[in-house]
Amino acid sequence: MATIVKGCEILIGVVLAGGHGKRLHPATISTNKHLVPVSNLPMIEYPIYTLARAGIKDIAIVTGGDHFDAIARYLGNGNERGLNFHYAVQNRPFEHARGIAHALSVTKQIVGKDDIAVVLGDNIIEQPLDLTIPQGSEAKIFLKSIPDQDFFQSGTNKSRFGVPYFQDGKIMEIREKPENPPNNYSIIGVYLYKSSVFDFIPTLKPSARNEIEISDVNDFYVKKGTMSHDVLSGFWSDAGTWPSHARATTHIKQAQLDRQIMERFPTLKDWETWSQSFAKK
Repeated sequence: MATIVKGCEILIGVVLAGGHGKRLHPATISTNKHLVPVSNLPMIEYPIYTLARAGIKDIAIVTGGDHFDAIARYLGNGNERGLNFHYAVQNRPFEHARGIAHALSVTKQIVGKDDIAVVLGDNIIEQPLDLTIPQGSEAKIFLKSIPDQDFFQSGTNKSRFGVPYFQDGKIMEIREKPENPPNNYSIIGVYLYKSSVFDFIPTLKPSARNEIEISDVNDFYVKKGTMSHDVLSGFWSDAGTWPSHARATTHIKQAQLDRQIMERFPTLKDWETWSQSFAKK
């Protein structure tokens, strides 16, 4: 599935759009959280745009059994956008989702031997990303410097995010939500991996919350010395809680990111006409 653009191998994209969305109740009681609007578009449009603007045309959508049909009905096969959507189900309805790394693992048959770019379905990213893995690396993550008021859990010195620990400019360790972190860098929800990640994920053991953790995947490459990173410029936020949803909505309206997406995918500007064109066939 790999496409060659300007001499660089473009990775197949994966958007992880599962989970129960409890932090966005009551809006998510009857629908997948990634269909909740953020400004003028459903949340899932933003990670799709992150991949598409990097030249990726094959995108696997991973979702849970609770609302799989709603995601598939909304997105379709992607052809009207010039994309190809593929679908994978992580869990049956009302079954516990087993974590981000497990969600990635269910795309193995879709991805094959291609390298992959994974974006969490609630991540809002303003600037284009370099979705290539540097020579000599097997994985890449993206970091963002976060202001204190958004970085720390309320009233504590504990980070809300996974934090990288550096030595001589290289990541030596990743700690999940540490107390008194040495920096304000957050690891955002974009991960690049060589296809060999599918050989490693089955060796992982579930965490205390009975999930296969993406932090364990990243830590493996850090300890192996094959993890690279980029520092993100421009706006980033998740939209998976009401406060972060409000923050993302405000910035999207100011930056007109939703309008950029609608320009890229014109059917989103004229959904009624597009729907009628299908009814006539």
